[in-house]
Amino acid sequence: MSRALVVASLLACAIVPALASHSQAREVVELRDGRFQPGTILIRTGERRLYYVYAPGEAIRYTIAVGKAGKQWRGVKYVEELQVDPAWSPPSEVKRDNPRLPDVIPGGSPRNPMGARVIGLGPGGQYAIHGTNMPQTVGTAASYGCFRMHNSDVIDLYARVQMGTPVVVMP
Repeated sequence: MSRALVVASLLACAIVPALASHSQAREVVELRDGRFQPGTILIRTGERRLYYVYAPGEAIRYTIAVGKAGKQWRGVKYVEELQVDPAWSPPSEVKRDNPRLPDVIPGGSPRNPMGARVIGLGPGGQYAIHGTNMPQTVGTAASYGCFRMHNSDVIDLYARVQMGTPVVVMP
């Protein structure tokens, strides 16, 4: 087998799954669970999916990253913060695990793990739905409890939500 063919095959193996997973990141689906009103965000951590209910029985489904083992949570929160290109100050737990992190990473920096948008959840402000600078983690259990999305998806969701939007997190 020629060297060029081997290299092309290896590149295809690396690129095609990434493209496929992102192309499936957002789609309109039927939501048979009638408990959720339009304007609600539903997160099913076991599926690693976020649903934005936009009409009765209809939702936009996004693939997300969820909290790693021991960092997942469930309950009801509300959107309390909306930011574009946010700066990021690592929480103490993250800083303890990654002591080389700076105290602040500016918004828009390629090193900023918050990505293009932040949808902050409260009360408490400990968790958020946000973009990422590590798109390969979307669809995995990778965070400290936040929900990571592809930047294009969090931009789409950000345009749909408002302050006070309910966010229901289920297993």
